[in-house]
Order: sequence, then structure tokens, then C-alpha cells
Amino acid sequence: MKYRAVLTGASGGIGRAMAAALAPHCDSLVLVGRDAARLSRLPENATLVSADLTTAAGRDAVAFASSNVNLLVNNAGVGEFTPFAAQSDASMERILATNALAPMQLTRRLLPALLAQPAAYIVNVGSIMGYLGYPGCAAYSASKFALRGFSEALRRELADSNVRIMFLAPRTTRTAMNSRALDALNAELGVAADSPEVVSRALLSLLAKPAPERRLGMPEALFARINQLAPSLVDRALRRQLPQIRRHLAKETPQ
Repeated sequence: MKYRAVLTGASGGIGRAMAAALAPHCDSLVLVGRDAARLSRLPENATLVSADLTTAAGRDAVAFASSNVNLLVNNAGVGEFTPFAAQSDASMERILATNALAPMQLTRRLLPALLAQPAAYIVNVGSIMGYLGYPGCAAYSASKFALRGFSEALRRELADSNVRIMFLAPRTTRTAMNSRALDALNAELGVAADSPEVVSRALLSLLAKPAPERRLGMPEALFARINQLAPSLVDRALRRQLPQIRRHLAKETPQ
């Protein structure tokens, strides 16, 4: 199947890898990002849209550039590793607007076009933190839980339609979105990190064999499952890590 795809967050690390992976499989590819300079370095055969998806004008620009879209990949995201008590209202609003509300609004904007296709796909790129709330990432975790909930509800609402809705949950990925403090914490705890290319290959695999949800990486995927079944076990494990987490949080400057 050839896709007529829209990919958001294309100027970030995971987005660039996804753009390169998707391009050979697309008749048309609309790449969306806020950073026009970074977008200009993406595949030449793509349509580039520099837009802020948290605005109606940004979403309209994407819709105008899209024609007969049959694949929407909601990948744009932001985060912040900081103590919740120190996090600003503006930061929380930015994270929730970008990671949860904007994908919902863009999906609604493009849904008539997707429903008009013989077969269409929506992939919401979340995080393992959409299953597993993590200290220092309260707003980010909340946004990814929200995106997973949206994916689940819309999947059920459109169960008798031609549109498949999927949730792809990477674990820690080596991108510029991670702060130095978070990278240092992950290194101390021995947390593995995937390359963006691993996530992009997972996207292609998910499209080739659709599934409602796909969690990446072990033991993180198992840990997320345990958190759903027996959250008190995860509570105790993370409580033991709190001294290390707080030591690295103390090095972080809230945005």
C-alpha cells in the first residue's frame, strides 16, 4: 500500500527518522514542524509545512497542504524533567497542548478526509510514560496518558469504519528533547535508550501489521504492563529510586 501521509513533529529526532523511513512508501508526504530550517533538510520530494499545531491557523495549514490523506502520524511532542512543585503553568499548558490537545484537534480536522478513503490509519506516537507515571515527568506523563486514552476511545468509536487507530509507545529515545539531567539519571539507573531509527522501524512494522497498541523495549514494556496489573509493585520500585531521581532533578532548571 502506498500512503498519502501527514507526519507531525518531523523536525525532531524521531520525526526525521520517521520521515526518511516513510518516504519510500508514500505517494505524497506532508512533513509538519515548527522549525523551518530543520524541515528544509528533510526529503526533497515531501511537502514541508512550518506550523504551530496548537493554533487553528497551524492546523488549517496542514489540512490545506494535504490531499486525500490516508495516514496521519501524530508525532509532535515536548517534555520537561522537573519537580512538579517547581513547574510553571506555562510549561504545563505547553506540554498538554502540544502532546494531547493538538493531536486530537488535528485528527478531528483531517478525519473527514481519512474516512473518505478505502483504508486509512492514524498512529498516535505516545510514550511508555503513557502507561507509567514517572517522578519528575508529571505533566509529560499526564499528556501521554491522555493521548493513549484518546486513541483507545476513538478506536472504539470508529470500530466499524475504515480507519484504524493505533498507539505507538517508544521507551527512552536518544533525542535532543531529553535534558542532560534526565540523560544522566538514565545512565546511572542503567536505563536503555533506543535510536530514533528503532522507533521509525517500529512504525513501519506497526503499519504492516496493525495492532491497537505497541510498546517498545524490554524491560520497559513489561514494567508498563505490571503497572497496569499491580501498580503497588511499581510504586515500591520507584520509591527506592527517589533519592537518585531527586538528586538529578535538583540539577534541572525548570523552563
